[in-house]
Amino acid sequence: MKPYIASRTRELGEYVLRTNETIRASAKKFHISKSTVHYDLSVRLKKVDYDLYRKIKKILEKHFEEKHIRGGEATKLAKKALKEKKQNN
Repeated sequence: MKPYIASRTRELGEYVLRTNETIRASAKKFHISKSTVHYDLSVRLKKVDYDLYRKIKKILEKHFEEKHIRGGEATKLAKKALKEKKQNN
């Protein structure tokens, strides 16, 4: 693995551990794709820093369990914004 990838992977792991951010939010912060963040945290981090990987794995599992709730909230907010837009026109 190239040094800059290992460095990015460790930095991503530390960021998620510190902030408890989702993969999507982390991807925005680091200006990389969600797929790259997911691969870095679930595959590469295991090779770079196993102890950090174990901590991140728990966070990712928690986010996965809460995914359906977050999706419902996003839909609720989108519908509310659409309704408000229609009322203002």
